[in-house]
Amino acid sequence: MNDRRDQQLHFRVSKQELERIWSKMESSGILSIGSYLRKMALDGYCLHLDLPELRRMAHLLQMCSNNLNQYAKAANESGQVYAADLEDLRIRLDELIAISKQILSWLAGF
Repeated sequence: MNDRRDQQLHFRVSKQELERIWSKMESSGILSIGSYLRKMALDGYCLHLDLPELRRMAHLLQMCSNNLNQYAKAANESGQVYAADLEDLRIRLDELIAISKQILSWLAGF
C-alpha cells in the first residue's frame, strides 16, 4: 500500500457531532483527529482497553521472573533452595493464573 496520502476528504458535522467525535477520539487514546477518522473509516471501530489487571499481571510476572533468577543463582552457588522462597513464588504464580482467568472471562464477554 502506498503510504503517500495526497487525497483529501471534506465533510460537515454539527457542533454536537463534532463534540461527540472529539470525546470518542480522546477516550480511544488517539491524539490526532486525522488518525482517528482514518481508523474509523477503514476499520469501523476503535477499541481502547484500559485493564488495570493487565498492569498488575505484568508487574507480578516481572517479580516472579526476578525471584526465579535469584533462586536459581542461589541454588547454583549453595546447592540449597528454601521452601519458603518456593512457596512465595507458587503464591504469586497462583495469583497470576487467577488474574489471567479473570481477564479472559471479561474479554469473552465482548
